[in-house]
Amino acid sequence: MRVVVFGDVHGNLIALEKLFQIEKTQADLFISHGDVVNYGPWSNECVALLESVDNIKLLRGNHEQSYIEGFYDGKNVIAKSFFDFCYSKFDRNLMPEISRYENQIHFSEFIVQHTIDNRYIFADTNINDLKIDCNYIIGHSHQQYELQKDNFKIYNTGSLGQNRELLNVSCYLAVDTDKKTVERKNFIHDIDKVINKMEAERYPQICLDYYKGKKKA
Repeated sequence: MRVVVFGDVHGNLIALEKLFQIEKTQADLFISHGDVVNYGPWSNECVALLESVDNIKLLRGNHEQSYIEGFYDGKNVIAKSFFDFCYSKFDRNLMPEISRYENQIHFSEFIVQHTIDNRYIFADTNINDLKIDCNYIIGHSHQQYELQKDNFKIYNTGSLGQNRELLNVSCYLAVDTDKKTVERKNFIHDIDKVINKMEAERYPQICLDYYKGKKKA
């Protein structure tokens, strides 16, 4: 079975649609590990698109949780600006959909969830204090990698919609449960379409500058 695991879409419909163009005929199952909403200009459309996919499991990220609670508790000024702007445009009729997102899913040899212990785990994070007893697939840090802890592995899908290193590169994982392989995948999408839409929507300048200041592949 081919399982495509992705997350951190963050309202980037351009990247999400391209993922399904690439993988729709190949994947037996899709798993989104959360953060479909916020930042990009198409949170509503991304939620609706994922709801229309039959062979998919949807998990909750911290941004879905913030939308459900109606409050962003972080202190980052840029993130707060994104939340205030994007949350005000979120279709409240879609709130039941994201409220149904699960916290984790088990498949094959893996647990998939947005992150572990609510931490940002990067490729160079010291994980000696992390207690795990299985293999994990996570996201949250928008960085694709593979780590080993004791006899277990942690895979990060990277971000589909908001790569923090190269903004127009979408990352995800393809897991073959028969061959027991995990393949790191990526593709380039048209990030200018995202930024143009953000400008048309009159995003705050601090948000536009954040996207425009990122590198591209």
